[in-house]
Amino acid sequence: MPLYKTLTRAAFGAGFAFPAWALDLALPVDCTLGETCYIQQYFDHDPSTAWGDFTCGTLAYDGHDGTDFALPTRAAMSGGVAVLAAAPGTVAGIRDGVEDFAPKVAGKECGNGVVVDHGGGWQTQYCHMRMGSVRVNVGDGVDTGTPLGLIGQSGMAEFPHMHLAVRKDGVEVDPFAPRATNICDVASSDTARDDLWLPDVTYRAGGIIGAGFANQVPEFEAIKSGLDSPAALPATSPALVLWVYLFGARAGDALVFDITGPEGRITAERVRLEKNQALLFRAVGRKMRGMGWPEGAYSGTARLMRGVQELGSTAVSVTMER
Repeated sequence: MPLYKTLTRAAFGAGFAFPAWALDLALPVDCTLGETCYIQQYFDHDPSTAWGDFTCGTLAYDGHDGTDFALPTRAAMSGGVAVLAAAPGTVAGIRDGVEDFAPKVAGKECGNGVVVDHGGGWQTQYCHMRMGSVRVNVGDGVDTGTPLGLIGQSGMAEFPHMHLAVRKDGVEVDPFAPRATNICDVASSDTARDDLWLPDVTYRAGGIIGAGFANQVPEFEAIKSGLDSPAALPATSPALVLWVYLFGARAGDALVFDITGPEGRITAERVRLEKNQALLFRAVGRKMRGMGWPEGAYSGTARLMRGVQELGSTAVSVTMER
């Protein structure tokens, strides 16, 4: 069977049901959600040309038919993060040999990947894996947690991630809301599961991916590649900048920054985010004054706020030295 095919999405309708035990899905990547990886995009439940995830949130795009498990940087991808079988089954299709970071090729949007058949009409598909990393063959039996390959950026992928598609009888299903028939309509009953996931996979509406100090505002490409926060900076640095990398921003969110040094607070700012963005960064700081920065320890904190709800926070430190 072909590894990747375009399917027409169709609602199952309000009467569709399947047993609670039909499929139990484990985390399909060897990382810690919210720490070393995160979910960038969810299944699109809006039938119009707009989009929305199952919570009415914005973490989707028009027609997105799966769940994107993302790595924070390309450096994390280079380090090697395994893609794991989400449930027991038999390998039904594979593809390897599609280059990472290359332009997409029609018919190979999934890039390198694996399809696993779980029986009963259920399949999972794992896309955008690193070229040369697929380690299973068609016909192989797999258990929950069997390594299938590594997260990459092959096919139609703008960042390092693994796109997981779940299908029942050839139709894509949102594993977070398999009975939903429209945006904001998450159907459930006393006898039906609300999702297909085991407890370690949960929804997160947005958050902070990384942060660091620098002596100037960094380039976004450097941050996405894996910019490190230095342990020390020269006291003659022209500026002290705190940058924050985040995902899932909505218009009206705010980033609350605070930087302190040996002589007290350097700056405290609240930055309002003006639009919905899947990935972005913001930075605040101060230019050097006088003969240089006082030597010693500096600390920076940032919090991502949605109204009164804190979606994420981070703290970093640096030493100024001569």
